[in-house]
Amino acid sequence: MPRLSIEELLAETEAGLDLELLAGEGGLKRCVQVPRIQKPGLALAGYTTNLHPDRIQILGSTELTYLEKLNQQNAAKADRNLEQLCALDICCFIVTKNQTPPENLVNILERSKIPLLRSHHQSSTFISLITQYLEERLLPQTNVHGVLVDVLGVGVLLIGKSGVGKSECALDLVLRGHRLVADDVVKVRLKLPAVLFGEGNDLIHYHMEIRGLGIINIKHLFGVAAIRERKKIDMVIELAEWQDNQAYDRLGLEEKTYELLGIKLPLQIIPVRPGRNITTIVEVAARNQLLKEMGYHSAAEFEDRL
Repeated sequence: MPRLSIEELLAETEAGLDLELLAGEGGLKRCVQVPRIQKPGLALAGYTTNLHPDRIQILGSTELTYLEKLNQQNAAKADRNLEQLCALDICCFIVTKNQTPPENLVNILERSKIPLLRSHHQSSTFISLITQYLEERLLPQTNVHGVLVDVLGVGVLLIGKSGVGKSECALDLVLRGHRLVADDVVKVRLKLPAVLFGEGNDLIHYHMEIRGLGIINIKHLFGVAAIRERKKIDMVIELAEWQDNQAYDRLGLEEKTYELLGIKLPLQIIPVRPGRNITTIVEVAARNQLLKEMGYHSAAEFEDRL
C-alpha cells in the first residue's frame, strides 16, 4: 500500500499546495495512506464517531470560527474536545486561507506531535488540489513489462515474452505516425473510479531498445509529436509465438480480458510468425476497439447476419 509522509507532503513544490508548518514538527514522519480528505466538523464538538484518523483533516473558516467561539464560551470544554480529537492519532491538520489557528489548538497539536500545516488557498481550491495530488501518489500502482503506444487515441499495451517483437512493433507504429508512451517498463497507476494510466520509467523515458541496433531515443529521432507523457490504457494486446497445435480465435466473438490492479481490460492475443504484418494488425485492432466503444461489434453483427 503506497504511503506518503507529512514531511514529503510539506516538501512538495510542484503541486501548488503552498504548505508551511505551524506546529507538530515531531510528527512529520506520520503517513497518509488514503487519497481522500475530511473536515472534522462535529468532531470539534466532541462527536468523533466516523472520524477517519488516517485522512488529512482540513480546517476552514467554519471550523476555526467555531473553535474561537467555543474558547470564549467554555475554554475547558474546547480543550477537552481537542484532547479527545488528538487522542485518535490524527495524521495531520491543515488550515486554509492563511488563517491563524487558536492558540490552544497549536499548543495541543505541538504537545501531541501532530503536524499542523497552513496554506493560502481557499478550502474548496485546496481540497481539489490535494485530492488530485494524493490520488497521484497513493492510489495503487505497478510496473508491467511491455510497451505502451497511443494508436489513434487508443492506449494499447503490448505484452508478451522477451524477444517476441514488442519494441519493433512499437517502432513501426511510431513510423506510421502513432506515439510512444513507454518501452520495456510501463508504470501503471489506478485512477478513480476504474481507469488505468500508463507512463514511462523516469530513467528510460522516451528510450527504446531494438535488438541489433541498441538504445535509441524516440524523442530525439522523431520529435515531440512521436511521444506522450502518459496515456489511459484502453486495451491489451499479447504477442505470442505461433503454435501449430494452438487453436486461435478466427471470428472475434470470444471476449478475453486482462486483469491489472483489479481492472479488467479487453485482451487480444495475436500470434506472431514470419510473413504476418503485426503492426497493421495492431493498428486495425485499435480501430476495431474504437468501434466497439461506440457500440458497433463487427463480428457480432456478422454472426447475426448469418
